[in-house]
Amino acid sequence: MYHYTECGLDNVWLINGFTVETIDGEEFVSFEEADDLHAAIGRTLASKPNLTAAEFKFLRKELGLSQKRLADMLGTSEQTISLWERGSEIPKSTERLLKLVYLDHLDGNVKVHEMISRLLDLDAKEASKFVFEDTKAGWRVAA
Repeated sequence: MYHYTECGLDNVWLINGFTVETIDGEEFVSFEEADDLHAAIGRTLASKPNLTAAEFKFLRKELGLSQKRLADMLGTSEQTISLWERGSEIPKSTERLLKLVYLDHLDGNVKVHEMISRLLDLDAKEASKFVFEDTKAGWRVAA
């Protein structure tokens, strides 16, 4: 078995799907279907009841999100994301949302991620006055 620490996790072992070569006295390991391997790892993590700091970081990186972008999506600070990834307790609601976004992404359905991004855009456009009009089709925001 191969202890696959290259993914950033200490608890992942591979039975097969890897090749170890020695070149000029140095060992090199290559992996078959690394993207599929990471998807399998991520799906397994998303089904766990609780994430460790390293597992949280793994999912964030697999989503291609910086700490800043994830912080924006979750309504927190980059420093908070950093703390969680270094071992501070991760709120259950945060874990659930990250797992949801990850599984949505993995299944090729980015609706949750897109919706959160739209909400972030709306946060940036805070309005202080709302004007509505009654039309034949019903009430709507006035142009």
